[in-house]
Amino acid sequence: MSRIGKLPIAVPSGVKVSVADGIVNVEGPKGKLNCAYRPEVIIDIKGDVIQVTNRDESKASNSFHGLYRQLISNMVVGVSKGYSRSLLINGVGYRAELKGNLLTLNLGYSVLVEFVLPKGITATCENPNKVTISGIDKQLVGQTCAEIRSLRGPEPYKGKGIRYEDEIIRRKAGKSAAAKK
Repeated sequence: MSRIGKLPIAVPSGVKVSVADGIVNVEGPKGKLNCAYRPEVIIDIKGDVIQVTNRDESKASNSFHGLYRQLISNMVVGVSKGYSRSLLINGVGYRAELKGNLLTLNLGYSVLVEFVLPKGITATCENPNKVTISGIDKQLVGQTCAEIRSLRGPEPYKGKGIRYEDEIIRRKAGKSAAAKK
């Protein structure tokens, strides 16, 4: 039995959760999310608590137990608080600029890189070197940040590129440091 799956999900005030025809619908102050679930799990809503149980003790049922509990929990948090992730841009002349839903990045290439933000994602540029991506869908926020980061990943010698704010880049010594030994 899943340790994560056994935990109940607390539903905050202002969030409505409904289950019908194999789909979980979550609606809150920030928006609506839905997720289809497999018949191997049972989702019970009792007041302001959601409990996910597995139908039997099969391997498939145990596998989906913790997964759907966490997906529903992420949806509840997303429609009530939302998710955000910050990206830092390091490098001489590297910068970001936001116009509507178009993020223009100067990453040292001969042309500017234009990234169109998907629907449901908002971005803010506090300064030219910091971009904050936010939205209600945790998976979409993470995927968008990963796609932006992949445009110019951080390199280990000078640390140039795009990295997450909480990411630590292991730096390497260059050729000159290795030749002195």
